[in-house]
Amino acid sequence: MAASDQSKDACYYQEWMNLQEEELSELNQATNGCTSNVELSSLIDKIMSHFEDYMKQRTLMARADVSPYFAPTWCSSLERSVLWIGGCRPSSYIRLIYALCGIEIESQLTEFLHGVRLGSLGQLSARQLSMVDELQRKTIREERSLSTRLASLQEDLLDNPIATMAVAASGGGGGGGSSDNVEAALDKHGHSMTAILEEADRLRLGTVKEIVRILTPRQAVDFLAAGKKVRLCMQEWGKKRDLDHGRIN
Repeated sequence: MAASDQSKDACYYQEWMNLQEEELSELNQATNGCTSNVELSSLIDKIMSHFEDYMKQRTLMARADVSPYFAPTWCSSLERSVLWIGGCRPSSYIRLIYALCGIEIESQLTEFLHGVRLGSLGQLSARQLSMVDELQRKTIREERSLSTRLASLQEDLLDNPIATMAVAASGGGGGGGSSDNVEAALDKHGHSMTAILEEADRLRLGTVKEIVRILTPRQAVDFLAAGKKVRLCMQEWGKKRDLDHGRIN
């Protein structure tokens, strides 16, 4: 990937993170204001549309050279350490719901005793919890399937013909023809990795869409706001740790 391509990817990612801050501000305003369900649904639809557009553009950029998306230099070391196929695990969205339910229920106990209304994510119905639980099981199954396929691709990279070409090159047997063969083999591997990344992105997008469908508009706003807070904090904490340890992004 050329330096200009790296810069383009980094700039696009930063634009996306800037949008996360803007959307978080909008979500907080909606949460704190007397916003109707119609207005909340409109805001949710806009945010989901942005997410889908981001995934589509990312796919187009990754098709040029997919490797950097599995260890993006535009992310901090902390962010890269928790990546799963170029992003977060889709099941982490569901674990966030469970975490928020626990936090809200615990923090609202005193309020409840004083007659204060419970918050949105602390009021998931039995039917909602059952749907979330089923979604979690389905998502984890799909994650495991993609992880297995990724492992196979990584193993295949060191199998024939790559291994044979590497040994031949190290022994002075490499030439123009073998170089072309290596490029062809690596391109084939890259296409397969791109397909895995695209499927992982579809699973991420599909999982969030399903969560939003299960939740009420106000619950969905709370969920999306919490997810963006976590994402932005990870970026901030990661940059600080890189700076503290003398690492340069």
